[in-house]
Amino acid sequence: MTADARPGWLGRLMQAWPGRKDASALPVRDQVQITPQHNTSLAHFDRPLVWVSLALLALGLVMVYSASIALPDSPRFSRYAPTHFLTRHVLALALGFVAALLALQVPVSAWEKYAPWCFVVSLVLLLAVLIPKVGLAVNGARRWLPLGLMNFQPSELAKLGIALYAASYMVRKMDVKENFMQAVWPMAVALAVVGLLLLAEPDMGAFLVIAMIALGILFLGGVNGRMFALGVAVLAGAFALMIVLSPWRAQRIFAYLDPWNPDYAQGKAYQLTHSLIAFGRGEIFGQGLGGSVEKLHYLPEAHTDFLLAVIGEELGFVGVTAVIVAFFWLTRRIFVIGRQAVALDRVFAGLMVQGLGIWMGGQAFINMGVNLGVLPTKGLTLPLLSYGGSAILLNMIALAIVLRVDIENRQLMRGGRA
Repeated sequence: MTADARPGWLGRLMQAWPGRKDASALPVRDQVQITPQHNTSLAHFDRPLVWVSLALLALGLVMVYSASIALPDSPRFSRYAPTHFLTRHVLALALGFVAALLALQVPVSAWEKYAPWCFVVSLVLLLAVLIPKVGLAVNGARRWLPLGLMNFQPSELAKLGIALYAASYMVRKMDVKENFMQAVWPMAVALAVVGLLLLAEPDMGAFLVIAMIALGILFLGGVNGRMFALGVAVLAGAFALMIVLSPWRAQRIFAYLDPWNPDYAQGKAYQLTHSLIAFGRGEIFGQGLGGSVEKLHYLPEAHTDFLLAVIGEELGFVGVTAVIVAFFWLTRRIFVIGRQAVALDRVFAGLMVQGLGIWMGGQAFINMGVNLGVLPTKGLTLPLLSYGGSAILLNMIALAIVLRVDIENRQLMRGGRA
């Protein structure tokens, strides 16, 4: 910024903020040179990113309690207290905050160094889930490892692992990214291994998100357009083949296309129809907090996969719109931080952060689409909001990594070292 340039409205606002003494601590694009001793502080970070994330976590805490308070009335949960899920959600948030604070202290260079090992650990845990008497099976799906305080879902770690590994891979293969065999084939093999392990659980939703993260990072890393299109086509064909060869998955597609058909309304489309009824009851301003009827044993998994439907019924169109806008802003902000890292020649950090943005935004989009009947039913939670200890823990770690990249970006743009 030149000496005679006048700061914009945001710069003037930040300079005039009460108690603000350091005029150099302006938004990320400020390039004023200051002495190196000012650059080691973690005080300069993206406050709006933190506040929006905290707002979503707080809303999730309230809505999980609202959606789960009546579950003990059901024979399936008769031994649980009304606050059972609230207590466990609070525990997950506490563990997530501690893990996020620890992750915030780790420099990006360390994440880059150990990225392949993080991916290997996630593969080992995905394999461990399939071992009898080691993995925990619930409703026919073997997706969890019992750890006492909580059941850990390795597929959540795999989402972080693939973002780290794909970003590291693209940096290492940057000079051969035009050659298919050298640039894309090894990554395709890694993705295929993850896919086979996840489909054995089965967890097609998690595989879809992981495939989105991997392909997104390959595309943003500059892989040849024809190679990228070929990869998308192969994955689309694989998903189509899985649907054709799996009768119950095909039934889900038919139920999605015609949810009010009597053949599906009480079967594969049961969740979708009751989700749509919840949104319809919410209208503009909702029935009021705690006023949902669908959560009273009509809508299965109301506190996890279909939490947005409860938000729609209790907070109405206004509440759902606020959640959508918050996720749009959060995803966009994560991508901005990633682009700034790439502009500072920190390619790994930039690709990794944008991969995490694809994770947050893509999974939120799929969950919202399922709840609203835009997409076929998939077992994916709403990031930061839905009940689920593993998801909350890894979501918060991912956001801490994004915040760390932003902090290092700001230090570099002030003339210091990351």
